Amino acid sequence: MVDVFAVIEQTPEARVVVISSQGRHFTAGLDLSAFAGLAGEINSGVDGGRIREQMKNNVLEMQESFNVIEKCRLPVLVAVQGACIGGGVDLVSATDMRYCTEDAFFCIQEINIGMTADVGTLQRLPHLIPAVLVKELAYTGRRLLADEALSSGLVNAVFSDQEKMLEKVMEIAAEIATKSPLAVHGTKEMLTYTRDHSVDDALRYMAVWQSGMFYSNDLFEAAAANAEKRAPIFEDILPPKQLVRRKP
Repeated sequence: MVDVFAVIEQTPEARVVVISSQGRHFTAGLDLSAFAGLAGEINSGVDGGRIREQMKNNVLEMQESFNVIEKCRLPVLVAVQGACIGGGVDLVSATDMRYCTEDAFFCIQEINIGMTADVGTLQRLPHLIPAVLVKELAYTGRRLLADEALSSGLVNAVFSDQEKMLEKVMEIAAEIATKSPLAVHGTKEMLTYTRDHSVDDALRYMAVWQSGMFYSNDLFEAAAANAEKRAPIFEDILPPKQLVRRKP
C-alpha cells in the first residue's frame, strides 16, 4: 500500500483514487498463520525488551499502510462487497468516502482472536460513527451490517450488487476529477486537519493555506469556463520531488 500510494503521488494526472476488490468479499481478515513463529520469537533467548521494541516498530510500519491513504493528496473512495474484516476496517476508516453492497458487513475481528486492533480502526472510527457504537463493535466483535453502516454514517450509500456500486462510485470519482485538483487537495487537507484540532486552530490554518493557494490559475479558469459555458481545464498538481524518499 505504501508503494502504491507513493506511485499515485508521483502521478500528476491522477485526480482521485478508488479502492475495490474482486470476488465475494472485500477482505477476509488476518491470516492467523502469521502468528506461527511468535512463540519461537518469545522463547528465542533474545532480550525481551529488544523484542518488544522491535514489535513497536513493526506496528508503526504496519500503521503506515493505512496512514498513506489518509495522507494522500487525492480523495480516496472505497467500494466494499461482502465481508470487510479486520484490516479491511482499518483501511476503510482511512478513506474519504465509503460505499457498500447490501450483503456487506464490517467486523472489528481482532477482539475475537485475543488482540487489540492496532493499525487505525480504534483511532479513526470514532470520528466517523458514534463512539458508543464503536465501543460495542470493538468489545463484542459483532458484525455491522450494511443497513446499520448506512444509518450510522459509516457508508455514503448501499447498493444491491457490486456492479451497480462500482458504476456509481466511478461516476462520483469522475465528477471529483473534473474539479480543480488544487482546490480538492486543499479541501481534504482542511477536513483532515479540522478533525484533530479546535475550530480556532483550523480557521487560522485555513487562512494561512488560502494565502498561499488562492491566487492560482484554477480560480480564473473556473470563472472563464462558467462564463463561456464550457467544462474547465485544470493543470495537474506538481508531483513531490522525492528529495528524501527514493524509488527502489
